[in-house]
Amino acid sequence: MLAKVFSGAVLGIDAYIVEVEIDISNGLPAFTTVGLPEAAVKESRERVKAAINNSGYYFPYDRITVNLAPANIRKEGTGYDLPISVGIMAATNIIPQNIIQDYLLLGELSLDGRIKPVKGSLPMALAAQKSNLKGVIVPKENSREAAVVNDISVIPVSHLSDVVGFLRGEKEIEPEYVDISSIFENNYQDNINFSEVHGQEHVKRALEIAAAGGHNVIMIGPPGAGKTMLAKRISTILPPISFEEALETTKIYSISGLLKSDEALVTERPFRSPHHTISDAGLIGGGQIPKPGEVSLAHNGVLFLDEIAEFRKNVLEVLRQPIEDKCVSIARASLSITYPSSFMLVAAMNPCPCGFLTDPIHECKCSPIQIHRYRNKISGPLMDRIDLHIEVPAVPYKELKYVQTGESSADIRGRVNNARQIQTNRYAGSGVYCNAQMSNRHISQHCEMDANSHTILEKAIDKLGLSARAYNRILKIARTLADMDCQERIQSNHIAEAIQYRTLDRSNSF
Repeated sequence: MLAKVFSGAVLGIDAYIVEVEIDISNGLPAFTTVGLPEAAVKESRERVKAAINNSGYYFPYDRITVNLAPANIRKEGTGYDLPISVGIMAATNIIPQNIIQDYLLLGELSLDGRIKPVKGSLPMALAAQKSNLKGVIVPKENSREAAVVNDISVIPVSHLSDVVGFLRGEKEIEPEYVDISSIFENNYQDNINFSEVHGQEHVKRALEIAAAGGHNVIMIGPPGAGKTMLAKRISTILPPISFEEALETTKIYSISGLLKSDEALVTERPFRSPHHTISDAGLIGGGQIPKPGEVSLAHNGVLFLDEIAEFRKNVLEVLRQPIEDKCVSIARASLSITYPSSFMLVAAMNPCPCGFLTDPIHECKCSPIQIHRYRNKISGPLMDRIDLHIEVPAVPYKELKYVQTGESSADIRGRVNNARQIQTNRYAGSGVYCNAQMSNRHISQHCEMDANSHTILEKAIDKLGLSARAYNRILKIARTLADMDCQERIQSNHIAEAIQYRTLDRSNSF
């Protein structure tokens, strides 16, 4: 007796179809799983046996062989419980075999037959759609994320008996439906707003520029100046996430098991703020079978590194590739996986170990060598990849006492959206979505300057000793400033303001 059921496996953020082949033959009772299964897959035999028996169905006490094809790729997770159990019941004629060929099955079984949620339902549904299957049968908790895929039926199930009844035509199960347009409505949180920030107008201006062009930014200031408060509000002024971006981000959260059961899509740009004790594997991703790290979980959103100088230097250095390439590759002996990591880096740090170097009230007690050693924790190549350097001074009392609120996030976001729309039209079809992603070819094409601007930039480079990468960063910032002013060409005032945001390039600062 032979049966075949379709399931899936995740490789990176994408899934591929796995054929679960079940062969039941005469012989001593045995249950063998082949096809490079990991420990959790091998243990499924006990869960499957108990679930079938406790659900009131017949479990054959013969020689059972389960093959997971393709057999040259390692299979992991508990999602094969349901397809294996359905395959066994199909091989024993409890379920008609012609019906199961139309569906992809995914789910973990409890011993009493209940079906538990698993990771990766969204990539699995996309794989089923690509393979022209009729639908997917998934745990009820995973049904909403799978239902965002068009032209495929998503059958939510809670118990093994539900699956058997549905496949035998004895039970009607309404396919899960998700209204995509309603998901994206009112997806901005109102619990934080830029209007709550008193003072720091020049910092708000710089953060608006960063959001408008997708630029990386670092804020330097004493403790209590509001660096963290400002960073947490950056996501409220970023442009709305598109459906394609939401789909890609949701796939990352789905395979990481971080998607809530009532959440169909990640409709807000992620904001990730890892602690400074994080390892390089936690930041970039890793493991025997590589999993996404914080840089991938921040994809299409913000990665905030508070007290960046407290991070271990080897951890910070691994950021250089994902910042530059917008993806991270993790290589192991058996495979190499690439995860997307297009994020906006926002960092914050004190000017010295005690934090009071630039504070006019508190006295700094750090020696010059301590300050130098503290700042050298961030290497030059990494600092070159940060576009805007912003000094954040302590807020004076006269600004704190005013109850008048500042400009709201909605107003700032409106200007950011206008600038981003200009960039979208400019780079249409080129794979570039904002000024921060411009290559050298795009800079040469879209960053035209007049003679006065060239003179200002030349003097700044000679005086500050800027690198070629810093030169490109200045041009990108100037291009964003011109877009915010709706100017076709970069003007001298745009270049002058862009240079002011390279504070840490000055020899006496860093």
